[in-house]
Amino acid sequence: MALAAIFSVYVIIGLVAAAGAIYISQRVVPARFEAALYGLVLLAIASVYLAFVGYFGERAASGLETAAVIAFAVLGCLGTRVPVALIAGFALHGAWDLLHEIHALTGAEVYGGAALTQIPLAYGAFCATFDWAMAAYFFSRRGQWRSAWAAR
Repeated sequence: MALAAIFSVYVIIGLVAAAGAIYISQRVVPARFEAALYGLVLLAIASVYLAFVGYFGERAASGLETAAVIAFAVLGCLGTRVPVALIAGFALHGAWDLLHEIHALTGAEVYGGAALTQIPLAYGAFCATFDWAMAAYFFSRRGQWRSAWAAR
């Protein structure tokens, strides 16, 4: 019961964080630069897992986590001009977060036996919620981004 309450709070925080990011970016960042901003955000949030590798001392996970960061970095860079890459990047990152959460809660091998780093309790729930909310926002915003790029 307590675990469900903790996860509920983190899901709500993820939604509030996404709403705040959307609110601020729409008012501060011109539409033609918004995708570029979020491409960099994807790189930053993906690289947090490398910090967890170091913090939790999960050296066996460093190879897989580094490969994932590189993949998300590529999607983030492509997403600066190709909205579908940004949408896919955030959606896949949300799934990556959930894999880590499942691993952290159950100890189950969730990726073909490869080692995953540990994460703080409910971090995966928070981050997956944020990522998926942002992917939905990007989907709704993609036409405006294309128009802004075409207007240059």
